[in-house]
Amino acid sequence: MAKSMTAFGRAGEIVNGKEVLVEIRSVNNRYLDVSVKISRAFGALEERAKAHLQSRGVHRGKVDLLISVNLLENKAAGVSLDRAYAQSYIQALRALRDEFSLPDDISTMSVASNRDIFVFTHGEEDEEEVWRDILPVYDQAIDMFLERRTAEGENLKKDLLEKKRELEKLTEEVEKRAAVYTANYRAKLEARLRTVLEDHKIAADESRILTECAIFADKTAVDEELVRLRSHFSAYDEIFEKEEPMGRKLDFLLQEMNRETNTIGSKCSEAETAALVVEMKCLLEKIREQVQNLE
Repeated sequence: MAKSMTAFGRAGEIVNGKEVLVEIRSVNNRYLDVSVKISRAFGALEERAKAHLQSRGVHRGKVDLLISVNLLENKAAGVSLDRAYAQSYIQALRALRDEFSLPDDISTMSVASNRDIFVFTHGEEDEEEVWRDILPVYDQAIDMFLERRTAEGENLKKDLLEKKRELEKLTEEVEKRAAVYTANYRAKLEARLRTVLEDHKIAADESRILTECAIFADKTAVDEELVRLRSHFSAYDEIFEKEEPMGRKLDFLLQEMNRETNTIGSKCSEAETAALVVEMKCLLEKIREQVQNLE
């Protein structure tokens, strides 16, 4: 199945007193590179988040994953008074008042402004419980992410198959022109050999002339390259039929197609054939650019 590496997924929900938000963004990349941004208190879940994304079928791409967990309630959290410190602090304030004859404005709020008299406790959330609360929201975001990857991948697939059909048509035109070019080249070579032999009054050896002409004409023949190119076209279609990542395979296959096309261009110097080869190379480059978007 064709999947694009460029996509976005988002989901948010309140689960068991936790406001959970998950966002996933991805762009092209040679390998799978997942960057996770998660609340510091739950940093231990980072590797689990990466593994889960991969288990859902994400194999390539530069992925930015944001997981936000906001605790709306925390029963284990609380505030208590450090009585010894508070008593010492108030005594110090009274001593300050008496020694310097200051106004007696010691009040609850003025004393409370010194936060050191309080002891703050933060309840620790159970890691497994937090992961269980995150997971359904995370899966919703992944579902959207994968859906968009698949939709964009199908659009890419249609375009890439259409470009391949254009490439096949150009290949057929090259084959027709190449057959004529090789025949003409052989006829011209034979005529030139006979002229040279006659000018030097050398008896023509028909068998030798035909053999030499065939040898040199074969150097301009592109039959083997065309056969291999058509074989690559078949492999191209087969890759799109498989339910697995295809980007790298198509990239390697396009290198082979480009190699055969270059060889055809070097063998056939005739203007119209050369123009067809240029069109083929332009199409191959367009296909290669599109393939970079596939997983």
